[in-house]
Amino acid sequence: MTIQLQQLSPDVCVAPQLGPEAMAPVAQAGFKSVINNRPDFEGGPDQPTHSSIEAAAKAAGLVYEFMPVAPNYQSPEEIARFAELLATLPKPILAFCRTGTRSGKLYRAATGG
Repeated sequence: MTIQLQQLSPDVCVAPQLGPEAMAPVAQAGFKSVINNRPDFEGGPDQPTHSSIEAAAKAAGLVYEFMPVAPNYQSPEEIARFAELLATLPKPILAFCRTGTRSGKLYRAATGG
């Protein structure tokens, strides 16, 4: 399985939507933590739920955080929470949403980069 990654820093990458089947390859690629920024069912009933992804992530030995945010607006509180996750989760970290864009926006807002 090929996972499309965009590296934002030495310890943080973003990706488009990931499902449960991607968690073992993510762990094998060396990631320690996953942040899911996509709300459940945003893409309809075929989108994997955060609980199914979380179970697969934990089974693969990953730390998993569900932090859903809207695609067009991230609040100051959400940005602060993302910064806190960046500071405290085991690295490297992979964050994802539908396309990777909002995870990248959160990263830039949280780090000033």
